[in-house]
Amino acid sequence: MIVTLTANPSLDRTITLPAALRVGDVQSAASAREDAGGKGINVARAVTAAGEECTAVLPLAIGDPFAAALREANVHTHRVAVAGAVRANLAITDPAGVTTKLNLPGAGLSPDEVGGVIDAVVAASVGARWLVLAGSLPPGAGEDLYVRVIAAVRAAHGAASPLVAVDTSGAALAAVVADGAPDLIKPNDEELSELAGATLGQADAGAIADIARTIVPTRARSALITLGARGALLVDADGAWAATPPPIQVVSTVGAGDSSLAGYVLAATRGAGPEERLRLAVRYGAAAASLPGTQAPAPADLPSGDVPVTRLAEHSSTPRPRRSS
Repeated sequence: MIVTLTANPSLDRTITLPAALRVGDVQSAASAREDAGGKGINVARAVTAAGEECTAVLPLAIGDPFAAALREANVHTHRVAVAGAVRANLAITDPAGVTTKLNLPGAGLSPDEVGGVIDAVVAASVGARWLVLAGSLPPGAGEDLYVRVIAAVRAAHGAASPLVAVDTSGAALAAVVADGAPDLIKPNDEELSELAGATLGQADAGAIADIARTIVPTRARSALITLGARGALLVDADGAWAATPPPIQVVSTVGAGDSSLAGYVLAATRGAGPEERLRLAVRYGAAAASLPGTQAPAPADLPSGDVPVTRLAEHSSTPRPRRSS
């Protein structure tokens, strides 16, 4: 079983334009859709669509309209009653696949509500293989919420604790890497750059892997680094691998990274090695980018094209990117 936590869920509204976005102008939309979103929810939807058992933990007020969108997603949930309403995020996409996002901060959580969320994750994690902590944190949760969740789960379950994957950014990611000892982090290139205090620029895969090695395996056991159209990297104690995505028609990049993480965790729960875990992660990310809105890909949506995976040298010959001041 896989458990996800979405501490800051969102109702994702996607507007598709027939032409490029013109800032300050009035435009007619070609279509619109709404999806139950938030990184952990997106992962849970993809995992469920693949036929694997999954429980999504989230804070949700009684009577919140988000519940209707969540039912349509067909995801098994463990809901923590809270006072605030789920936020709404807006994504605007054009025919070239360019996406503009506006994300609201979300309702705050009280200390008691935060405690309820942590307790719910501990309860849901009994017998789980993976725990995925994903997304931004709402006001009141504290930058160290994921650290506290990891500590509580490991204290409660000991050696039977699930492996922990974290997909977040900024101060929350820095806190997890400093004090949480996660089994996997999933930054994109910008998030890795901020976390490591390094300027990536147009660094190649080897140079990015070298930067990841300043964190892996001492502060995180492994890192899945998504690079958009360039694919993804996997770095762990045994090596580093780079994968190139198959050709697709990009429709919306919203949720592509979340689907990549879902693909990785699915492959890992099935006993796949690092190359196959990375390959499925890239295939799932590409599938999500080819779908409108925040749709979670099902196995039938996965592109059939080849996903080449290359093992990288232990130390890249490319000069290390300059550290920012």
